[in-house]
Amino acid sequence: MKKFFGSLPFRLLLGIAAGILFGLVFPERAMKLVVTLQYIMGQLINFCVPLIIIGFIAPSITKLGANASRLLGVAVVIAYVSSIGAALMSTAAGYALIPHLSIDTSMEGLQKLPDVVFQLDIPQIMPVMSALVLSVLLGLAVTWTKSRRFAELLAEFQSIVLDVVKKIIIPVLPFYIAATFCNLSYEGMITRQLPAFLQIILIVMLGHYIWMAVLYLLAGAYSGKNPWEVVRHYGPAYLTAVGTMSSAATLAVALDCARKSKVLRHDMVSFGIPLFANIHLCGSVLTEVFFCMTISKILYGQLPSVGTMVLFCLLLGIFAIGAPGVPGGTVMASLGLITGVLLFDDAGTALMLAIFALQDSFGTACNVTGDGALTLMLTGYAEKHGLKDEEYKAPIL
Repeated sequence: MKKFFGSLPFRLLLGIAAGILFGLVFPERAMKLVVTLQYIMGQLINFCVPLIIIGFIAPSITKLGANASRLLGVAVVIAYVSSIGAALMSTAAGYALIPHLSIDTSMEGLQKLPDVVFQLDIPQIMPVMSALVLSVLLGLAVTWTKSRRFAELLAEFQSIVLDVVKKIIIPVLPFYIAATFCNLSYEGMITRQLPAFLQIILIVMLGHYIWMAVLYLLAGAYSGKNPWEVVRHYGPAYLTAVGTMSSAATLAVALDCARKSKVLRHDMVSFGIPLFANIHLCGSVLTEVFFCMTISKILYGQLPSVGTMVLFCLLLGIFAIGAPGVPGGTVMASLGLITGVLLFDDAGTALMLAIFALQDSFGTACNVTGDGALTLMLTGYAEKHGLKDEEYKAPIL
């Protein structure tokens, strides 16, 4: 029992519950402190994200040796196909269900959060996508030049980053999640807006679980391994994603969960999980497609044409790969598509951002959990094609 109360899942659930409760009773003076603390913790977590990406992806590529380029291509293709598949499934569900829904879209009654007491900016050393590209190029270059000294340096840097994650990021996460939910509760987004959009959110969440089931069944069939041995370890990562609303901020916990699986190769975990956290956003894509169709029906009186939605889905999969690892990253990166392809005006764009924010956490949780299935596919690919396991064993957090 003591082990359960000290576990990460319990601390995350406690943070969510405490945040909602405090948000209902805290006065504005107390909320100023909460908003400020959340901002500072968010800055710290976001600062560490590029370091985590470089610390895991670059050393993992050097361990893959000559297989690095091939595996990188496979990873990008399956991530894109997963996102497109989720988007097309969501489109089909939208045409079948949205005309029969009665949805209240009132966005009134929100209480404004107070400003931060002081603003402590901690800029990232580089943007997330820059870190991702640098990691890939650096890892490939070290492999091509066979630079043993630099490979050892990258491995040592990974150990340093792991300690930062273990001793700083993971202990901070429950407090960051509590502050996030406290803010949402204080605004009234949970108590007032969520019931108004409960129908859409429940449908979208069901879509998340269906798509995750599809991914894991396909991964199990392809790899010949039991997908449950991956899924059963993903509880902490799912809850962390619900609280942080960011695949990148959940990266440390996701790595920990994936390493506990007995069917995932350790070299594939260290390579795949950080990479997929930035390029595989199936849950967010699924959500955005369904919400865009819903808003189109509400504001403009009709659903977009099939051709328009197919084009939107194909382009959205590309934009999702470049979405920043922050809350709402997918919808922010694709605003050009929403206005250019779907022809949303300012009202439609604003409503899209507001509704997306209500369930962004669950879309992120789908993204993160789906990464485990794609990593299982990578494991199956590596074994089927005789790619040597470099016996790389990263420490458990």
